[in-house]
Amino acid sequence: MPKAQIAARLGISRTTVIKAVNSDGPPKYERSPRPTSFTPFEARVRTLLAEHPRMPATVLAERVGWEGSIRWFRDNVVRLRPEHHSVDPADRLSWAAGDAAQCDLWFPPRKIPLEDGTTALLPVLVIVAAHSRFVTARMIPTRKTEDLLLGHWDLIQRLGAVPRRLIWDNESGIGQRGRLAQGVAAFAGTLATKVVQLRPYDPESKGIVERRNGWFETSFMPGRSFTSPADFNAQLQDWLERANSRVVRTIKARPVDLIGHDRARMLPLPPIPLQLGWRERVRLGRDYYVRLDASDYSVDPAAIGRFVDVIADLDRVRVRLEGRLVADHARVWARGSTITDPAHLEAAKRLRQQFQTPRPAPVDDLARDLADYDRAFGIEGVA
Repeated sequence: MPKAQIAARLGISRTTVIKAVNSDGPPKYERSPRPTSFTPFEARVRTLLAEHPRMPATVLAERVGWEGSIRWFRDNVVRLRPEHHSVDPADRLSWAAGDAAQCDLWFPPRKIPLEDGTTALLPVLVIVAAHSRFVTARMIPTRKTEDLLLGHWDLIQRLGAVPRRLIWDNESGIGQRGRLAQGVAAFAGTLATKVVQLRPYDPESKGIVERRNGWFETSFMPGRSFTSPADFNAQLQDWLERANSRVVRTIKARPVDLIGHDRARMLPLPPIPLQLGWRERVRLGRDYYVRLDASDYSVDPAAIGRFVDVIADLDRVRVRLEGRLVADHARVWARGSTITDPAHLEAAKRLRQQFQTPRPAPVDDLARDLADYDRAFGIEGVA
């Protein structure tokens, strides 16, 4: 079709048709470059960004004396910041069988009912075998070192073997700034494994377990209700059996099919059970209670004034006196609780009654002849 005919049909100039046919793309408006209100400040902003790439735009505006629109200033800072911001490329990692397990704490976005009627956000310890993507998890009372190690041992027993590396971020109960918390090194040494603490800004090294945490929130949590931590753990274990049987897109296999090969390359479990948990030696006071994790547990009052050993795990709290069991309670997860055994209450009542009953004065029925003293001192017969 001739250009003149196109111009006549569209009702536009033939020159416009010629320019459109000869152009590489549709026409667009482009503003000719010219100085803006930000131009006098740009050099100073670049200097500050070179020294402090993460400085907020509001602080930059204050430093350079900007008095105009903060939105316009922020848009220009967004344009300049990538030129001065260091880049941290994320590598694609491969995981050998039996080599590593990624560990993390997940906090479900729902409070769990506790024994005293209150509710609390409780941590869930998650361990994922990196090669097979096999997931193990359970809710624990606290994020303190004692409970973390108890949870580790429970989940490792479910795996049936010990990964050669346990990969953690800087969780305070495990260790921070390259230093392990007290007891963690001994735990790792007993299992012959290594606890690896990641450096800051290294999310890809723990991305597998982080994605599982998000999966819990989108696939496990919706539509569920929980009556207690035990109920939460029961539902979680039932769901994990099905979840580990699903095909993982990145490895195109089911974790339940790969865990056998993964486990065969791991280290064997130690031949004896580990001595983990809360352990403390205290002198029992007159109120015959011991404190563990902000809760009080009664003890046989016969042990008052003597040293007792308090030993606790995720489920039970036990107190021993010279090896003899003087208290055994189910551990409560509600902070500030007081747990009393009725037998201890009755024993305290008997001891209190005995203490308050006055003792009879001793009666001396012996009557001695005074002549015995005369003979003893050699003055017999003296007037």
